[in-house]
Amino acid sequence: MIAVKIATPTETRPGERRVAMVPDASARLVAAGWEVAVQAGAGTRAHFADQGYFEKGASVHETPADLYGHADVVAKVQPPAPQEAEEIPEGAVLVSMMQPAQELDTLKVLSRRRVTAFSLDLLPRISRAQSMDALSSQATVSGYRGALDAAERLAKFFPMFMTAAGTVPPAKVLVLGAGVAGLQAIATARRLGAQVRAYDVRAAAKEEVASLGATFVELPIDTQEGAGGYAKEQSEELLARQRELIASEVAAADAVITTAAIPGKRAPVLITREMVGAMAGGSVVIDLAADSGGNCELSEPGVEALHGDVLVCGISNPPSSMPTHASFLYARNIANFAALLVSDGKVAPDFDDEIVSGSCVLREGEPLDQVVVDLLGKGAK
Repeated sequence: MIAVKIATPTETRPGERRVAMVPDASARLVAAGWEVAVQAGAGTRAHFADQGYFEKGASVHETPADLYGHADVVAKVQPPAPQEAEEIPEGAVLVSMMQPAQELDTLKVLSRRRVTAFSLDLLPRISRAQSMDALSSQATVSGYRGALDAAERLAKFFPMFMTAAGTVPPAKVLVLGAGVAGLQAIATARRLGAQVRAYDVRAAAKEEVASLGATFVELPIDTQEGAGGYAKEQSEELLARQRELIASEVAAADAVITTAAIPGKRAPVLITREMVGAMAGGSVVIDLAADSGGNCELSEPGVEALHGDVLVCGISNPPSSMPTHASFLYARNIANFAALLVSDGKVAPDFDDEIVSGSCVLREGEPLDQVVVDLLGKGAK
């Protein structure tokens, strides 16, 4: 029987409304023998009341000190700030979404406190890990949100209307990037009645785009398939050629939704200032990659701004705008991943498992990945 305590604090990063544990996932873990602890109010912004956790067998604690007492595993959405990391029990396990290169100060604290840290951002893209794949679950939310944002901000209908006054043609939507977020954006825009075209550097995306009733834009350049089904980083020369060829598609679109991302890298710039200038008045650009640098040269995270008569929206942390279902999916990812961390009622991650080793940032405070080794200036364990 498992006798391991998993603790979930309130997220403190500005604008973050998600929570890493919801009552549904709590019940699953409690049934498996876990002790589940949640900070009071942790789920409030995602519309999960403390009472809901009580009813599913979790305990609710007022302060981080009470919450973390004897905690073996800490579950978060965002990585902790350095001050938060100081509160995590020494030798505990932390599971969150983390890009190590962006969290150096936090990594230093976690390393000093001998924390074993896992990042679901680094989860290997293999079939066995699909139920733990937080990047995919949260990208589903982002793509859906992106299509709704485009429909809300566009000065036109998405669907075609046939009225006594005449026929209104459907909006033309272009989706750049056909990964999980892009495919969800395509599906949602299609449900709303838009005419959708999509482009991705990966050849495998063509069939998926067509299956959703959209038209795949084919460009005369080599495909760029990376590890795990992601697009790989492209040279500036190739990106320039891609922008040149896609410019006419952007100019013809009423709404452009960009979703192209490369894990751990800056998002590729697909839309330039000049391309935005060539779009018709009233058009919109929804940049879902704004937090990682942006696919549009003009986008800024969390900023909506008119450039000429075109609205460019840099959407920051889009899953947080739909926190209930984003948290529901993420908590399922956490619960599934947590099962790999225990054996015989104790925390005992199997580092021979490629899911465990591939997503590990620190093992008892020591870095496993060369990137983290270089960041911390320590030898790999």
